[in-house]
Amino acid sequence: MKKLTIFTPTYNRAYCLHHCYESLKRQTSKDFIWLIIDDGSTDETEELVKKWMDENSILINYHWQKNQGMHGAHNTAYEQIDTELNICIDSDDYMPDNSVEKILSFWEKYGSDQVSGIIGLDADSDNQIIGTFLPAKLKYSTLFDLYNKHGVTGDKKLVYRTELTKKYPYPLFENERYVGLAYKYYMLDKDYEMLLMNEVLCCVEYLPDGSSLNMLNQYRKNPRGFSFYRKELMKLPFTSASFKFRQAIHYVSSSLLSKNRTFLQETPNKGLTIPALPLGFLLYLYVRSKTREVRL
Repeated sequence: MKKLTIFTPTYNRAYCLHHCYESLKRQTSKDFIWLIIDDGSTDETEELVKKWMDENSILINYHWQKNQGMHGAHNTAYEQIDTELNICIDSDDYMPDNSVEKILSFWEKYGSDQVSGIIGLDADSDNQIIGTFLPAKLKYSTLFDLYNKHGVTGDKKLVYRTELTKKYPYPLFENERYVGLAYKYYMLDKDYEMLLMNEVLCCVEYLPDGSSLNMLNQYRKNPRGFSFYRKELMKLPFTSASFKFRQAIHYVSSSLLSKNRTFLQETPNKGLTIPALPLGFLLYLYVRSKTREVRL
């Protein structure tokens, strides 16, 4: 049985998905499954993937579903994965030739059920690290502490134990397509630290149609998803009052965007949400003014 599943959520990315495929064909270790979650593509993605499956160069599993957004594609992936480890490589990204070998060797040496997985590095197409390296003196950290206590910046690549990622499924909201993926990661942070691996596991490219470059529009179009995310972050036991207050501001803004009149009754922390009302209202006005033309 394979040890690692590399899963790729994709939506109308047939024009660039081959970069990921070619990088997986070059892997020095083939001890992995490539799981493609096609989130409702209407281009030639399915035909392309079936051609690759016929080539039989690597083991590919393909699943098509109606469009649910990135978090819905992640839900489906975690339901289907049965390998010990998994890693998400987006459809516009690719892996250096020895990434799988590095992951499996590192896990064989240091992995255990006392950690939730591995945090590695992302690089750009010029092999420049995205953000900062991981702290050299640290062997373990939660993802939250890495960014909020140790000063790490930039996207990092996450390898998780599959039995854990099956927990905390992302909620789906009708006519919305976004919930912050970090919700699951921060939930796991409550019980586990992760191993730190200062090695590049993925090369990323932020395309114009990528969600990371359209966040303000996502905020406007998916207010219930954002409200849920901020509400859950307010509950985290290991965060500061200032962090929770920032989440309360966003919670107010998203609740106003979704026209939720009962958000004050639903908040997990009225003591922070009520003082956040003025700033949350100003943020609500800002989002509306900046996204009025793209509102569906």
